[in-house]
Amino acid sequence: MPALHIENFGCRAARADGEAIGARLCALGADRRLAADVVVVNTCSVTAEADRAARAFIRRAHRQNPSARIVVTGCYAQRAPQELAAMPGVAAVVGNSHKALAPEIIVSLVSGHDFPGSPATGLRRWGGLSRAERASESIGVLAPEQSFGPKSSSFVDAASLLNSIGLPSASAPAPIWADGHFAHSFLEEAPLAPGAQTRPYLKVQEGCSNRCSFCVIPFTRGPSRSLPFATVLKQVLDFVAAGGKELVLSGINLGRWGRDLPHEANAPTSLAALVRAILQQTNLPRLRLSSIEPMDWDVDLIALMREFGGRRLARHAHLPLQSASDAVLRRMHRRYRPWHYAEKVAALVRAAGPDLTLGADVMVGFPGETDREFEETLGFLRALPFGYLHLFPFSPRPATPGWALHTASPVPIAAVAERMAALRGLAAEKTRAHRSRFVGRELPAITLHTPPALAAEGRTAALTDNFLPLEIEGRFSANRLFTARVIQLTHEASLCSIVVGETTVQ
Repeated sequence: MPALHIENFGCRAARADGEAIGARLCALGADRRLAADVVVVNTCSVTAEADRAARAFIRRAHRQNPSARIVVTGCYAQRAPQELAAMPGVAAVVGNSHKALAPEIIVSLVSGHDFPGSPATGLRRWGGLSRAERASESIGVLAPEQSFGPKSSSFVDAASLLNSIGLPSASAPAPIWADGHFAHSFLEEAPLAPGAQTRPYLKVQEGCSNRCSFCVIPFTRGPSRSLPFATVLKQVLDFVAAGGKELVLSGINLGRWGRDLPHEANAPTSLAALVRAILQQTNLPRLRLSSIEPMDWDVDLIALMREFGGRRLARHAHLPLQSASDAVLRRMHRRYRPWHYAEKVAALVRAAGPDLTLGADVMVGFPGETDREFEETLGFLRALPFGYLHLFPFSPRPATPGWALHTASPVPIAAVAERMAALRGLAAEKTRAHRSRFVGRELPAITLHTPPALAAEGRTAALTDNFLPLEIEGRFSANRLFTARVIQLTHEASLCSIVVGETTVQ
């Protein structure tokens, strides 16, 4: 049986994509092992460092396992497919526009058949070229008229193809599947079940129609698109039937879910309505919301935190901030101001209570950021009750307005490093202060897959509903809901706890 390894880079939504590809391939008979016949590299391209990390992994994978077929997908594959196709060991590049077809493409590659295997399917590879013809042609992105038609039905009958693994091409550039239509970007068919991921991500929204000046995502994932309600509901029901306890609702711009869907009777068309429908029409014990833009926390969504928070809706909110300087936010083309953000946080705390864990993304060194503008952000962060911060330096991305702004007004590297250090110190203080409040408290939690080192100490990894990592005394299987009493905060700001009792969520 062929071995499969998937390496995920980037955000939670990207990880959901990678897990979906893996689930569909495993359903065809592939086996998840590190020494693999097929290596799927699910890339990120939000920063130059993300690109570098993906290239480094591809080189290392090819060096360590030269016979493996390396298939590159994700945002980097969409943004610069030719660059990746030329790398040694890469057998195919599948952009986000065609990510839903990645399993079929992989099946065709390992079998030695040309995708999709039958002229009757109406699908075409890049340029319709054979492997020999591609060797003498320059590789390019699919033109709009070359994009794929209806999805091939041959995929479900292709399990036998995985039994014969061919050798990678030694000389020809890898074929590319990518275009600007994003018609095959949703991986909605892979069933969700508590397995390798105790708390899997259900990606219900893809793409982004915002135009933040620093962000390449609209180019690598296309405009905002929503998974239909019926599909979402079926996924949740199937997850519950499989014994799942916690599901994370995710998306590239999650708060925009439903706005592109046609209005149908009794079908939600807003994120708040979707969350309410899931909680009312399923027995899912716990639903967690992934990152949501500040302006998308509307009155209805915040009201759900008051109604269900701490029971079936996790008391956890992640609101990307990027900067708390009004001037910087304007240069970023962000659609809120610092006072708007503070108002949303206050409303969430009132609704969910002080046990809410609040997180944010913060960018350092955006072009033109002055010391005064940075101090505005620093003061703002000090004043708000954050439980954690995701920090990163600005990285200029080709084809974005931020690229030109960086060329004209870069922030010195030394200043960026100094500001990052200041924010790391503040983030550590915030995390320790927030977690220390829960020592002696009882909190609902779910057990996770425990790392071997922690298991050897007789402890189990867990996560509270308000996103606090726990080390529970004793050894327990994953995917169990407990009430845990926090007994200690370690020097590393880890929370140690004991089990009080198994939890039934109403």
